[in-house]
Amino acid sequence: MEHIKRYHAKSLQYQNRLIVVEGPVSPEQLRVMRMHPELNAFRHPQDQKQALEEIARLLEGRIILARDGQTIVGYVTFHYPDEQSPWSERNMDDLIEFGAIEVAGSYRMLGLGKEMMLLSFEGGQMEDAIVFATEYYEYWDIHNSKLSAWDYRRMTEQLLKHVDMFRYDTDDPEICSHPANCLMVRIGKDVPLSSIEKFDRMRFRRSFLY
Repeated sequence: MEHIKRYHAKSLQYQNRLIVVEGPVSPEQLRVMRMHPELNAFRHPQDQKQALEEIARLLEGRIILARDGQTIVGYVTFHYPDEQSPWSERNMDDLIEFGAIEVAGSYRMLGLGKEMMLLSFEGGQMEDAIVFATEYYEYWDIHNSKLSAWDYRRMTEQLLKHVDMFRYDTDDPEICSHPANCLMVRIGKDVPLSSIEKFDRMRFRRSFLY
């Protein structure tokens, strides 16, 4: 599968400054930027920046970001599922994981999450891929958002629906371990039936004989 990366960008006005939403960005572009200190949900901001550069180097890796000048204030990541993940067991080259989204707290009122997600699929990108996200309540920013797990899930679902990602059933034990967890999926219009069938077998591992 050829992973076509078409760069797109748009600007948003914020307090007499322009916030640029752009991507997929290259490791070279990322290298000259700095992370906003509030981007610490997953790891220290500098360590997260290194992780973004590593993903951007991957053949299939995509980083879409929002920046205020040269300061990254938000990002989303796409890449193959981890080799240890059950979602990689069929070695599908057209199965891409939506890995993470994070927006600095000071910028969350701007709708940057939605803008970055929309830009990720701009120009028909990833129409030949199944994009999935495994949502686990224990990783959600429930404390700072002051939302319940159910309200946070509804918010996440609404965000992902902007790019036609919807909740799919699964018997995956990790997802089934809590009722708020969910599997969100977008099947591109050019994905072959054979890939959809493989993915269905991974969604329902207990129901299919290998």
